[in-house]
Amino acid sequence: MQKKKKILYVTAFILTVVYLVWRGLYTLPWDESVFALVFGILLWFSEIISNFTAVVLIWSKNSSKEITKPDVLPGQFPDVDVFIATHNEEVGLLLKTVNAAVNMDYPDKTKVHIYLSDDSNRTEVRELASQFSIGYIGLQGNKHAKSGNLNNALRQTRSPLIATFDADMIPYSNFLLETVPYFVDDWIRHADEDKEKEKPLGLIQTPQSFYNADLFQFNLFSETSLPNEQDFFSREVNVLNNAQDAAIYTGSNTLILRKAIDDAGGFPLNTITEDFELGARINTKGYRNISTTEPLASGLTPTDIPSAIKQRIRWGRGVVQSVHNLHILTNKDLTFRQKLIFLNSYLYWWSFIRRLLYIMAPILFTVFDIKVVDTDFWTLLIFWLPSYYFIHLSMQDLSSDIRTQRWGEVQETIFAPYLVIPVFLQAVGIKEKRFKVTNKAAVQSKKDILYVIPHFILLILTVVGIVTFNYGKYGSEIFYGSIITFWLLTHLFNLTFSVLFFLGRPIYRKTERFLAENPILVKHNSKEYHLVTKNHSENGLSFLSEDPLYFPEDAVLHFTVGKNKYRTHLTGKVVRVFQENRGWVYGVELEEIPFEEYLQYLLVIYDGFNQSLPQFRDPWVNSFDRFIDNFNRRLGDQGKTGDEASKFPLIQINEEVDVSGVTLLLRSFNYHHLYIASQHDLSENGDFHVSIDGVPFELTYIAQNAGDEYTFGVDNLAALMNDSAFETLLHKWRSRVGEIS
Repeated sequence: MQKKKKILYVTAFILTVVYLVWRGLYTLPWDESVFALVFGILLWFSEIISNFTAVVLIWSKNSSKEITKPDVLPGQFPDVDVFIATHNEEVGLLLKTVNAAVNMDYPDKTKVHIYLSDDSNRTEVRELASQFSIGYIGLQGNKHAKSGNLNNALRQTRSPLIATFDADMIPYSNFLLETVPYFVDDWIRHADEDKEKEKPLGLIQTPQSFYNADLFQFNLFSETSLPNEQDFFSREVNVLNNAQDAAIYTGSNTLILRKAIDDAGGFPLNTITEDFELGARINTKGYRNISTTEPLASGLTPTDIPSAIKQRIRWGRGVVQSVHNLHILTNKDLTFRQKLIFLNSYLYWWSFIRRLLYIMAPILFTVFDIKVVDTDFWTLLIFWLPSYYFIHLSMQDLSSDIRTQRWGEVQETIFAPYLVIPVFLQAVGIKEKRFKVTNKAAVQSKKDILYVIPHFILLILTVVGIVTFNYGKYGSEIFYGSIITFWLLTHLFNLTFSVLFFLGRPIYRKTERFLAENPILVKHNSKEYHLVTKNHSENGLSFLSEDPLYFPEDAVLHFTVGKNKYRTHLTGKVVRVFQENRGWVYGVELEEIPFEEYLQYLLVIYDGFNQSLPQFRDPWVNSFDRFIDNFNRRLGDQGKTGDEASKFPLIQINEEVDVSGVTLLLRSFNYHHLYIASQHDLSENGDFHVSIDGVPFELTYIAQNAGDEYTFGVDNLAALMNDSAFETLLHKWRSRVGEIS
């Protein structure tokens, strides 16, 4: 199998080189306008770079190496300084991160020193640190942003290892237990003079994980079938960099050797991506950087379009700036392979410019009659198709469990119009004067729809190009234009997704919901029920019961929720009940939670990856399925207000009973109401009595529903709740639930 793959990769490489050489020698539009020639050359360079990055990915995947966490003794765990960097984030957000940090597991917790590194010297942040008995390092008038903040913290601490977290990144309880052993083992091996020495470990990067759906997942209705957009880099690309000891530092969820930071000169100041540059500088000092695959902390990803775009602009400008600072290509302290890794990171930010060139090329020809590639159909087919086919096969063979090539093109298309100019300006030395930390608390605005304008214009031009290019053509004429039509249709697909992305989707939920099956004790009056939770959020939870339990409307329930070492006591009211295949789900709105219980509840919620979100893409859902689903969901949701939530469990009965010679069909029951179907008019019955298996129901007519169904109120519910025969009847109805379709 490996031999076949090598043959595939070598064939793809040779055919691609042949194609690109042919493109440069024979297809540039020398006889056209200056604009056409410049565009044609840029398009050719774009193809070269695109294929180069594909080759680097293939090379990285075939040279990857696995890393495994070593076993070390509890007494070998050293002191660790934990820096939580904050700029202007709300205290409520910081509290979640600090609360999780002080609850991280460690053999000797006196060796864990946690600091809030605040570059705004805020009183409320100092008080938060005091409340949790952790360190506070304030800084007034910081001129060097996050780098200055962290360098200030470094000067006032001394532990050999440094863990860095952004203000919104909530560490899991096992973060230190999963990362520190790598360094301990590294020190032990380097202390053994008889063993062959390798580069010392400089940092270990864990994935940038998020507990809320990103804009791609949410706006495109893919939060159940696609991972977070950043997972592809964090959990796949960066892990491949382990083979070159050059995992990229992404700023948070990281454990770093203090000596490596000192040797690198501290956090660099002349960049806006101090994390990326520090990681590379650590490499230049002879250290190796590694990355892991399992999330050990989760944070907030932007939920509004302007914040997401500003974040990417900052990243793009920063990486370009740092690569220039490091003189990557001529840096003698980096290996050739490490240079390729950092060069590939640099070239990624030029992919957005390439994406626009690819979109515009067929539009220029079909709409504006500007030829940017000078060739005929058969020659193009001979050189282009084999290269495209084998590169496609190679990339398909390397298909990620996280992202497909098609979905990557959609994401590039979405950001492209807004990253082209900033990346270009940074590349030519025109810097942005001021950058702000991404505002994770920003909310959607109706003005966000304006961001769709460039994509909508390109979409219209693409449609015009398809129609004008193919209108009036038949048979062989359509065939000869098929390559151009193919690319127009490809861009039409990506641009339509982009328009749908910017059209957005309303956010109704105030806090994120986490799927979680944890034991929960539900108490009401003298009754207790040992059940399991369905999900949690900061202001609510739901639990699952195999039995249709009855709780009076507005009854205050008491809950004890457990998870691992955590236990919290809550109160709340049932606001919704619905049936699923395993029983009935009770949605609860929580009442105000005492502070100490709230801290425990935060740990129950946030200690671990949000299982509501996928870590891998659903292989049974392709891009075309998502395309159709988006239209169906948007069209299907128009004008819908949703069904009124029921606060009581609805039990399906479908059982016939005879009342005074009249056959009635008992359809369903929810304690307060009995729903009855009959061919006779029951609207004039008023109050009447029905006996079901010896259980007396005193009913009052309420309303006629659609068709032949009628709603009757149950007047003697209190008496029924104390009747053992009623319990037996409920058990009979419940046991028949699975038989009723």
